[in-house]
Amino acid sequence: MHHRAMLTEVIRIADEASAKVLHIYQSDFSVSYKEDKSPITAADVASHEIIAKGLRRITPDIPVLSEEAVPATWLERQHWRRFWLVDPIDGTKEFTQRTGEFTVNIALIENGEPVMGVVTAPALQEAFWGIKGEGASKRDSTGRTYPIQVSQPQASKRVVASKNHLNDETRAFIEALGAHETVQAGSSLKFCRIAEGQADIYPRMGPTSEWDTAAAHAVLVAAGGSVSTVDGEPLRYGKEDVLNPHFIATGSRSAHSL
Repeated sequence: MHHRAMLTEVIRIADEASAKVLHIYQSDFSVSYKEDKSPITAADVASHEIIAKGLRRITPDIPVLSEEAVPATWLERQHWRRFWLVDPIDGTKEFTQRTGEFTVNIALIENGEPVMGVVTAPALQEAFWGIKGEGASKRDSTGRTYPIQVSQPQASKRVVASKNHLNDETRAFIEALGAHETVQAGSSLKFCRIAEGQADIYPRMGPTSEWDTAAAHAVLVAAGGSVSTVDGEPLRYGKEDVLNPHFIATGSRSAHSL
């Protein structure tokens, strides 16, 4: 199955998971906490089950790594050349605080690179998707679908940030940019806002996991942007340690051309 045919199926799977998530979001849900103190709801679990089952159906030969599944061992994973990387809900804090800024994320990784991604924001009724080298699209709350791309860098940088993650290191980076304005967005929507030309740069000087970023990273690259480490290396996936290094997502091909 080639990427384009796969994408149609993955959007369908993401929409099914999103509908279930939205149903739970609009109900009286309870929140429990994992060992690492991160919140989890019935929506995380239900979304994972729908996505894992859907992906197994369309690509039984491609393994799935999801935040809400017992991960395969590194012994197994180190041999994966292609795999699905899934965050059933990114922004569980946004979900539990009912800001609406949470997302469902599905990415296809090939040789360490996110080559296809689908991100839906169920409460906002928005969806984004893209294939590397083939462009990115958005479906807005009216159901209209259209191509998106990054915007030309402006004199005053529009920095996208989350209220939950503004540490000193991130603040220092933003100040060093000079003239700027801040655009508020939660979860993986920060990448998507750059992909659709609503923001220019997203610095993340704090911990994230591979599944938090992969799908939106794919959308941003498809829209003409890039994600690199603070050393200027491309952000890679499929490492033994699933934590990402600090990174900078931008609307230009390289963070250093800002």
